[in-house]
Amino acid sequence: MNFSLYSDVILLTNLPEECIYAGDIGTVVERHDVIGLETGYSVEFFDMLGNTVSVVTLPMSYFRLPTRADRPAIRLMASAA
Repeated sequence: MNFSLYSDVILLTNLPEECIYAGDIGTVVERHDVIGLETGYSVEFFDMLGNTVSVVTLPMSYFRLPTRADRPAIRLMASAA
């Protein structure tokens, strides 16, 4: 599955070093095609005020598209607590 530029995606893996966790919602900002490797995406994650938390580049298998069954949730970020 390929993701469109500026589409929302859901992170499937915890990345505590980036302060983002499975279930966090990010926005695709770039696609990276490398011959012989899985397609990668740069995804930007924001806090509820629109400030960038992190921009990561990861293989597409680290993300999925939202579904109707998904519900947003709020948690405090460790650095903000």
